[in-house]
Amino acid sequence: MKLAIRLKKRVNRSWQVDIMLFLVLGGFGAFMAVPLIYVINNAFKPLDELFVFPPTLFVRNPTFENFGDLFQVMKNSWVPFSRYIFNTVFITAAGTFGHIVLASAAAYPLAKHKFRGHKVLFTIIVLSLMFSPHVTAIPNYIIMSALGWMDSYQAVIVPAFAYPLGLYLMKQFMEQIPDALLEAAKIDGASEYRIFMQIVMPLVKPAWLTLLILMMQMLWGTDGGSFIYSEQLKTMHYAMSQIVSGGIARAGVGAAVAVIMMTVPIVTFVLSQSNVIQTMASSGMKD
Repeated sequence: MKLAIRLKKRVNRSWQVDIMLFLVLGGFGAFMAVPLIYVINNAFKPLDELFVFPPTLFVRNPTFENFGDLFQVMKNSWVPFSRYIFNTVFITAAGTFGHIVLASAAAYPLAKHKFRGHKVLFTIIVLSLMFSPHVTAIPNYIIMSALGWMDSYQAVIVPAFAYPLGLYLMKQFMEQIPDALLEAAKIDGASEYRIFMQIVMPLVKPAWLTLLILMMQMLWGTDGGSFIYSEQLKTMHYAMSQIVSGGIARAGVGAAVAVIMMTVPIVTFVLSQSNVIQTMASSGMKD
């Protein structure tokens, strides 16, 4: 009882301390928002402001010329720009959905079914987190070439299914679900598939929403690398990079491109952040 009173006294703070914490956290938040504000303002700066030294944070004479020049360049592309958008959306949606489904389905038995060799398998998964995509680029190229998937959507989508971080994240979250909850569902006659879809997946919603954000950021910014050669299959990131490579004259267009490319990941995060930061529904339950 005395310990509880002491802890309660430690948690209570005066309004002066609350204001101080608010100011400190607000200062850190404003500092972290500076790069985002700078990029957005650059998109509306005329060329003479873009090359001012020292650079200014806020735009003085806002203009939409950068976006107009960007759309004009898009019109002159011999491949319709809508094709680049379709390729990017399709690769991002298919890769993200497939990875979440496979990572969740593989993490469930690892977390809740202690089969022979599950510890060794999980150790391999953890070790695979140490390898960057640059290390696995050559093996992926050899595999895609052997399967005859070069210059196709599969060459980018299928490797995304095997992203080890998603499997690790889902497994760690599923381990927090009490076994008593799943055993009660089995006693009531629920199948493994029903338990997985109606009990496990809703409880690990913060995990797979976080995974959705990570995969979208990774696939939205892909350019196909060394797997896609045809211009008709290239992504929007590749098309935008080609536009920006025009030199100093396209500095304004490059600023507009930066804003457009980061809009989708930011909107996705804003829409799902309330679910990502929430705790597990069963965090306070114990067997």
